[in-house]
Amino acid sequence: MAYTIDRFPSADSPRLGAMTLHPVAESVPRARRWFRKFIAPYNPACSIDDCVLMISELVTNAILYGRADETWTVRVAWYRVETSLRIEVHNPGFPASVRMRQPEANDAHGRGLLLVDSIAESWHSGPSRFGGTVVSFDVADAWPSEEGAGPVLS
Repeated sequence: MAYTIDRFPSADSPRLGAMTLHPVAESVPRARRWFRKFIAPYNPACSIDDCVLMISELVTNAILYGRADETWTVRVAWYRVETSLRIEVHNPGFPASVRMRQPEANDAHGRGLLLVDSIAESWHSGPSRFGGTVVSFDVADAWPSEEGAGPVLS
């Protein structure tokens, strides 16, 4: 199997969904399609196109720069955090130092985190709870504060 999707999180979980992908190029468009499909029932007010762009960049980075001694996968999960949407991309390979690059005008690569930094409310990287590295971003005002959407991360 090339992937798994968790589209039915438990009712008491702030996680809205998750997917596990093999580190291959085909996983990038698959991540975009699945995120669109499985976030739609939650009707977020934020730009899904912006989220999909940032997911594409981070999944691509995880595939290109992730390394491990054994077979590994890329995990994408999305959560409601108060009124924001948080999306995490985990690479359970070796922990990596994630940094924003300053590419030259003619460089073909190196703009992914610049895009995330310019679109997201905030982003961060660090050790993943699955081992390896996680890069996450928050999109503000995805839901009104008064909406009763069940559990949220705080």
